Amino acid sequence: MKTNWIFIFVLLALLPVILLRDYTPSNELRYLSIADEAIRNGTWVTFTNHGIPYADKPPLYLWIIMASKYLFGQYQMWFLSLFSLVPAFVIVGTMDRWTAAETDRSHRLTWKLLMLSCGLFAGMTVVLRMDMLMCMFITLSLYTFYQMKKREGNQTVHSVLFPLYLFLAVFSKGPIGLLIPLISTVVFLGVTGRIRSVGRYWGWKTWLILLACFSVWFAAVYAEGGWEYLHNLLFHQTLDRAVSSFHHKAPFYYYFLSVGYSLLPWSLLLIGILCTAIYKKWIHTDLQKFFLTIIGVTFLLLSLISSKIAVYLLPAFPFIAYLALIYFQRFKWNRWIALSIGIPAIIFCLSFPALIELAKREDTHYLGQLLFQLAAGILSLTGLLTLYLLYRRKALNHAIRTLACGLFAAIFMGGWGIPRINSELGYGDLCNQALTVADTKKLTDYYVWKLYRPENIDVYLHKEVQTLSPDEPIQTDLHNAVLMLPAEEVAKLPPYFADKPIYRVGRYAILALR
Repeated sequence: MKTNWIFIFVLLALLPVILLRDYTPSNELRYLSIADEAIRNGTWVTFTNHGIPYADKPPLYLWIIMASKYLFGQYQMWFLSLFSLVPAFVIVGTMDRWTAAETDRSHRLTWKLLMLSCGLFAGMTVVLRMDMLMCMFITLSLYTFYQMKKREGNQTVHSVLFPLYLFLAVFSKGPIGLLIPLISTVVFLGVTGRIRSVGRYWGWKTWLILLACFSVWFAAVYAEGGWEYLHNLLFHQTLDRAVSSFHHKAPFYYYFLSVGYSLLPWSLLLIGILCTAIYKKWIHTDLQKFFLTIIGVTFLLLSLISSKIAVYLLPAFPFIAYLALIYFQRFKWNRWIALSIGIPAIIFCLSFPALIELAKREDTHYLGQLLFQLAAGILSLTGLLTLYLLYRRKALNHAIRTLACGLFAAIFMGGWGIPRINSELGYGDLCNQALTVADTKKLTDYYVWKLYRPENIDVYLHKEVQTLSPDEPIQTDLHNAVLMLPAEEVAKLPPYFADKPIYRVGRYAILALR
């Protein structure tokens, strides 16, 4: 499989998911709602969510969302997904070029498939978040630094691109985009005895470009939102969150546990190879030392920060995978390597019977549709074929490729069934039905009760929604309104609602209140 065809293959595999899925109620719908408010308010660098200042994220990704509305008149999932998928391809392409001198072409082709099918990294290629964008700029900045160290390419261009990538990493997600490259490069120069050359990379030119970029941004924030918003951006959302998080607080060791499931189905293989390499002291070349430094710094830095979720570790994943690739070539078939690939293959084999059992349960009955069964069947067959290649042919490369390709084939097949479960995943179907009911019954107001994160469904309704307290009995004086709630709560409503028209949408219900 030629290298460029791998990207086309993955794009085609993910296309049904990109085109057909609904927005998730939490982050994705919130970003759309924030972008809507910014467009209405005419703001560009300061944002609000239902009137409350939202300084949690820098502007770049929100600009991309706003661009979708300006270009197409509405938010387009396929367009927004490109800003997760294309950065993922750029990261993998960059890592492939970076490691070319220490790896052979056959293994690099295998590792492209492995990286793109790697747990959380694969998930972030279709989820609308700014993490993959930041990860791309971090990777590019570190690659540019290494080219400067090796004196490869145009050094004048590199000296400009290096700080620009750093700024764009921060402008995508936040200060971690600067801290990871800064600390990683300085530590690397220190451990390799080159600390005196730090000024060559972090000299006046780098800091001047960074200062100019940040000054323009912060001046624009001050002009548009004033000192209070700027203080919120610079201190409350950075220092306060780092020291004592008000969101996603977790213990120091969190990432040492989360990395195990974040790298599935390749965690045993990748972590096992790296542990073996460190134990046997195989870290010799500058490239190997640099990758290990980046991994160690990222783990330690993120562990010291109070706010933690698994996706924050994303910048370390390319370096974990490709450092493991360098050492994977040393291994011939052995029981341990075979087991690290065989266990995921066995789990794949169990996909079809597991899906059949889940489809029998009331809360997951929607998984029983034919397309999902076919997808699970593909996974099971993939697992069997992988085990054959692994234990009868002892072909490690082909086994990894088969497992990855089978996963993408299953995603392609199952992706076409997503429209039938969108009502379980998001609020698009629910809100479209609510709009129809409101138009038919001539109702003007919208209420929600006991829905998860319903505040941003104004993106669909084009009107503010009233959220009723889930801790109090529902009001019986609601009139001229559409009420949305979980279907299971309908039976618990007071008698006043008994004669009201009810419309079912997946696991939700709509009541028309005249």
